Amino acid sequence: MNRLREALRELPDAVFVDLLESDDAYRLVFDLPGVSADDLTLDVHPCRLHVDARRGKDVPEGFRYEREERPLFIEFDVPLPPNAVGDGASATLDAGELDVTIPKADGQATTVPVEE
Repeated sequence: MNRLREALRELPDAVFVDLLESDDAYRLVFDLPGVSADDLTLDVHPCRLHVDARRGKDVPEGFRYEREERPLFIEFDVPLPPNAVGDGASATLDAGELDVTIPKADGQATTVPVEE
């Protein structure tokens, strides 16, 4: 868990995140204003969550950018603890708040058959 906390400090300045933990899951809540579900891809890989998003930005007629600090594209990886598993992961996006829940492995022993 310490590794995850440290890694969250290294995210791009445009990304804000809250980290929560329960007995059976990790929950990450990201602020991604201007991002829609159609322009968002989440992939859970072994030991990392990959987020790739495109922010919608319209320029009203008669205006132009003098200064643009909100990036159009946001892409980053979040390292996950070894017990985080992609199966059963879920996410919701509401008003620019991305809420991702990633289950923990149950820690149950699995018997592996051995053939001769």
